[in-house]
Amino acid sequence: MLLQDISKTFHRGQVNEVVALKPLSLEIHRGDFVVVVGANGSGKSTLLNVISGQLSSDSGKMILDGTDVTRLQDFQRSRWIARVFQNPLSGTAPDLSIIENFRLAALRTQSKSFKIGNDGAFRDLVRERIASLGMGLENKVDQLMGTLSGGQRQALTLLMCVMDDLFILLLDEPTAALDPRSADIVIKTANQLIKDYRLTAVLITHNMKEACSVGNRILQMSEGQLVKDVSGDTKQALREQDIYEWFISGGG
Repeated sequence: MLLQDISKTFHRGQVNEVVALKPLSLEIHRGDFVVVVGANGSGKSTLLNVISGQLSSDSGKMILDGTDVTRLQDFQRSRWIARVFQNPLSGTAPDLSIIENFRLAALRTQSKSFKIGNDGAFRDLVRERIASLGMGLENKVDQLMGTLSGGQRQALTLLMCVMDDLFILLLDEPTAALDPRSADIVIKTANQLIKDYRLTAVLITHNMKEACSVGNRILQMSEGQLVKDVSGDTKQALREQDIYEWFISGGG
């Protein structure tokens, strides 16, 4: 994925004008797991929204897998991108069962003709994947999604992302609203899926422990700009205190 001179300003020319992204260029290589940190208002969420297509950039280009997707909306980018939101209720349909949610996820990039039924083979596949969570939900696939906890729904949302072809996984503070045990399951599940499916991933987090423990690259944003880009052995050696010092030194 390549971003070239991407910028975004809200309320341009008005008294409440906000420059959310200054001209920013970034290349994320296939298979990278990039963690993005920064203070509130640093531009993290705007960057993710531009990548997903939820927001259009004011300038610049975005190239995915050799295709210029700059002017494509989020639903048009779904053939490449899946996203897990901070709110665990955002990624699932509460009035449908677990198996029905997975069926829709399996059709994410296809016409919604329901040609994938809930036959035995599909149910077995879904049960097998759900069993990997260790939550005991594999025998409850006919239960309504809305009856589950936020942590259960967030973990299932992650599994649903890989039911169809996927190039980039966007993780928008996926553990922020969860209790510690559920958060641990979700981040471990995300990490495993990224490895197993060789995904390119971008994680926004305020959790210093997560920022240190996952990913092969970490970016720090401040005032709409990238101010740090650390990868390889240097990234692996980072401690929570190191990242904390980035913030108190004025770069957050």
